[in-house]
Amino acid sequence: MTSTRELTYLIVENNEDYLVVDKAPGVNLHRNQHQQSLLDVLHADFPGESLHLVHRLDDATSGLLLIAKSPLAAAELGNLFANREVEKFYFALADGKPSKKQGTIVGDIKKSRSGSYLLSRTRTNPSVSQFFSYPLSDGRRAFLLKPHTGKTHQLRVVMKSLGVPILGDRRYGPSNQECDRMYLHAMALRFQFRGGEKHYVCFPHEGEAFTDVALQTVLLDCDPPWNIKWPALN
Repeated sequence: MTSTRELTYLIVENNEDYLVVDKAPGVNLHRNQHQQSLLDVLHADFPGESLHLVHRLDDATSGLLLIAKSPLAAAELGNLFANREVEKFYFALADGKPSKKQGTIVGDIKKSRSGSYLLSRTRTNPSVSQFFSYPLSDGRRAFLLKPHTGKTHQLRVVMKSLGVPILGDRRYGPSNQECDRMYLHAMALRFQFRGGEKHYVCFPHEGEAFTDVALQTVLLDCDPPWNIKWPALN
């Protein structure tokens, strides 16, 4: 199912407690300076439902977004995110050679004078991210990312700190690059809810660079991402 107004999302799950949608890249969650938001579209497509965001995705990021259908479900799901009880996995593309090919990145994320964010060596309230990378072609690499915290622009800042900003990210990479989208996709969610495990995997499908044949093999190797042997955090 998609919105009848424009291709802003696909339905992944629709149950009595929540929706899981695959958000298209470039779709804004809130109105801000836009005429309508994804929430506006969903309210129109699901009249009478009480819809509540319980986490966020940047406008440029595509992929899985969880939306509660009642204040009670919103409180329960919001607590899961706040207590870091939701496993989140992202997929990204970048050009160049990273400073390391896999590992854990820990550090405070601080706002710079430009208004963007940067990774600091301090660890007062640090972001924690893990990743694996996979070679593709023409010097490009794919990245499977697992954020353990939910800081603003966390994965975009982490990728920049590795020396390989996300392909198409004009804020943390070259501002003049020609690209059809920012290549960051929220690929998987896993959590316990009301006595059962819930898990969702949604491969990226929008963007010319995501159609690479070698990339499809990498995606299959990463499915499901929680079965990969992630190093234990210290």
